[in-house]
Amino acid sequence: MPIRELRYLLAYLVPLSMAAGLAWRGPWSWLTPAFVFGLVPVLEEVLLPRPRPEPQVPAVTHSSARLNRFFDALLYLNVPLLYGLLGWYLITVARVPLTTHELVGLTLAQGICCGAMGINVAHELGHRPGRLPQVLAQLLLLASLYLHFFIEHNRGHHRHVATPHDPATARRGEALYAFILRSMGGGWWSAWQLEAARLRKLGHVQWHPWHNQMLRFQLLQVLALLTVGALLGIKAALAYLAVGILGGTLLEIINYVEHYGLLRREVRPGVYERVQPHHSWNAEQPLGRVLLYELTRHSDHHYLASRPFQQLRYQPSGPQMPAGYPAMMLLATLPPLWFRVMHARLTQAQQAAAQLASD
Repeated sequence: MPIRELRYLLAYLVPLSMAAGLAWRGPWSWLTPAFVFGLVPVLEEVLLPRPRPEPQVPAVTHSSARLNRFFDALLYLNVPLLYGLLGWYLITVARVPLTTHELVGLTLAQGICCGAMGINVAHELGHRPGRLPQVLAQLLLLASLYLHFFIEHNRGHHRHVATPHDPATARRGEALYAFILRSMGGGWWSAWQLEAARLRKLGHVQWHPWHNQMLRFQLLQVLALLTVGALLGIKAALAYLAVGILGGTLLEIINYVEHYGLLRREVRPGVYERVQPHHSWNAEQPLGRVLLYELTRHSDHHYLASRPFQQLRYQPSGPQMPAGYPAMMLLATLPPLWFRVMHARLTQAQQAAAQLASD
């Protein structure tokens, strides 16, 4: 195995930091937030050299195809790790006397795990064919109480991205906090509409609990919450709900960063140009790429959603963020600074896109 491929093992620093926080508590309870949103941005922006775009990754060959089992295992291992950490966290909340400082730190840490290990990895697996990755994606989303993402992202977001019809595309001048509310509510409602349209096309009754996947997802999530409450008490159930909301919020912050202000041309009423690399923001900073399984090469993901994370390519025409995703997520929480940094770059990206369209 090429040594460079082992860099993806660094993604396990997130669950490792969470385990350390649960084991040692006290100040260690804040280790995961400090690592992801403190140490990683500092390393990427201050200590590490500026990233150089890598050459295009060649198509999979017979020899490199044997590495797929390694890359798949990296993703699949997140399922037992996330459920193990979630169970450990909920038992700790229910049975261990925690200070407010410890409770808040551990809850933020578990929320980060639900976002990074849960929804983000589910996003990668949900694009893959086959029963196993699809089931594992749903298990990860259940741990994060965000199962509607399985429907809306694949059938909605990838169709409508960078248009006014996509709730997960932030508009120019839209503050993060308004976007989170709009995207969360809009994505949930979009999933209902997409599933209803699918059932109508198949001739099924819309509210049938066996056929309606969205209805089953909601029932599963309620059952999961009730089960935690029955086994560990109301405090643990509320903690489960809290980390699910935090994981979903982190996803929406990433959505905000990924497509902020970028729009596809409407070639005729209701019909938009094909998704191009210049419709997503990218970042080549190495740690963010590894921790998010190359999600930061977002242009190539939208160019071919079925491409495995390890094969995602640098797209020269894709606009680049001035910093890595963790740093940009922090910046997005301060709307005036975000607008000041991003609007000039957004104008440049729009001008470059217009030039490409005219060529």
